[in-house]
Amino acid sequence: MKIKPIKTEADYDKALKEIDKIFDAKPDTPQGDKLDILVTLVEKYEEKHHPISFPDSASALKYYMESRGLTRKDLEPYLGSRARVSEILNRKRFLSLNMIRKLVKHLHIPAETLLN
Repeated sequence: MKIKPIKTEADYDKALKEIDKIFDAKPDTPQGDKLDILVTLVEKYEEKHHPISFPDSASALKYYMESRGLTRKDLEPYLGSRARVSEILNRKRFLSLNMIRKLVKHLHIPAETLLN
């Protein structure tokens, strides 16, 4: 594959296939250098055409609960009553700034994931 800028989805697909072929290339070799260049081009293209946004706060909380084995009851000290936890997880109510502060401080959830 000749290395060139990635301008289309077809170029992007070709670059991904080439990366897959040379993924185990050793650093500081011609194949390793080619891999570095292709990865850089793909990252730049993905930033522009396939951005990854933060999830909404309810999705972030659900993921956090699942990944750490927490229940809705475990969120009550930080969000309020069982009904309030339900409202937040069902997207009927937004997190307050005070709730976010408690979740960040006690559960170490990054604030940027809760502010969406």
